[in-house]
Amino acid sequence: MKAVVFTKYGSPDGLRLTEVENPAPLGDELLVKVVATAVNQADHHVLSGSLRFSTGLFWPRQPILGSDVAGIVAAIGPDVSQFQVGDAVFGDLSGHGRGGFAEFVTAPEDAWALKPGTLSFAEAAAVPMTAVTALQGLRDYGQLQPGERVLINGASGGVGTFAVQIAKVLGGVVTAVASGRKLNRVQAIGADHLIDYTQEDFTENGQPYDLIFDTVGNRAVAAYERALAPGGRFVTTAFLPGLLLRGWWPVHRAGQKMVNMMAHPAREDLMFLAKLLASGQIQPVVDRCFPLAEVPDALRYLGNGQATGKVVVRVPAV
Repeated sequence: MKAVVFTKYGSPDGLRLTEVENPAPLGDELLVKVVATAVNQADHHVLSGSLRFSTGLFWPRQPILGSDVAGIVAAIGPDVSQFQVGDAVFGDLSGHGRGGFAEFVTAPEDAWALKPGTLSFAEAAAVPMTAVTALQGLRDYGQLQPGERVLINGASGGVGTFAVQIAKVLGGVVTAVASGRKLNRVQAIGADHLIDYTQEDFTENGQPYDLIFDTVGNRAVAAYERALAPGGRFVTTAFLPGLLLRGWWPVHRAGQKMVNMMAHPAREDLMFLAKLLASGQIQPVVDRCFPLAEVPDALRYLGNGQATGKVVVRVPAV
């Protein structure tokens, strides 16, 4: 089969489209014919070697990137009980070696859920990692309650576009922060209020928020804290060293909580999101699709901040 592989850490320039051996499903694994797979910032992190303590210290243990996959079950292992050949599925394989930038991939059945029939494969591939991150950040870490004021910093990105919509489903009053050219798209998916970060600093305007969900980490911890209401929560998917030191700082407003979240793949969350997707309560925002041979270009496009929503790779039929 064809796959995009890398043998050493570095930049997208080191990725190569080549022939590799077809995988075979074992035990409770599904063999899935990949139709589409999404590009994530996590792919950049793995490729650069910044996660080498978990992905391989000197060289990558798994040579194929791509975590979010949508496709068709081509074969099943002997212990599979929940799926059959021909099922359309989608899932996050980041906990199972990735491998989505290829024509076929295997992963245990608990990594997969049935694809909503209302979604194309490209749309379904855009969902797993980013939508689950948004859900866990708002619901679990942020404990968003109906009627609360929530600000999404980085609202036009892959996680951010889902966060805007999920926050509305959870009953939040949503302020979305993005650049001017992307605000119309963010408003179209349900944001109540808009802030163009090139024109206004939300940490300086005096407006307090019950929850700030941050995907970019482009402010100091003290600035985020200033924008929180008393008892407010701050949740970020970015790494902010200042949060490690915050325990030594005075708490300016009683009851505030500030955390750096770490999302985890969860099939039950993916199935919950599938229901929201099927009902039309949330929808993927796909910016652009690339063919498998252009995975390096897809990674560069995502990395330079051009995308609104998700960047997806289509895998041609064999």
